[in-house]
Amino acid sequence: MTAKTGGITSFDHDHDHDPEAKRKIVNRLRRAQGQLNAVIAAVEADAGCRDVVQQLAAVSKALDRAGFLVISTALRECLTNPDDETTPQPEELEKLFLSLA
Repeated sequence: MTAKTGGITSFDHDHDHDPEAKRKIVNRLRRAQGQLNAVIAAVEADAGCRDVVQQLAAVSKALDRAGFLVISTALRECLTNPDDETTPQPEELEKLFLSLA
């Protein structure tokens, strides 16, 4: 599902994707995008600090969840296809996970 390109893990188009995982990741990213648009609109409209911070927290949470879904999908792939050279190694997945924690 994933491949290393220049040290970055990315979805590889040569492998079968978990369509359900991909759908969930895209949905979370779209939700974060919508929430970020709401933050921008709130700042432009001079919204109160509380409203802006609540929206920022929602964006941050949505992005974190999307990141964790990407990592968990790669981890499943790593466990199912451990000999696949395009699958991230456990050490790389640990670093990616910790970068989100």
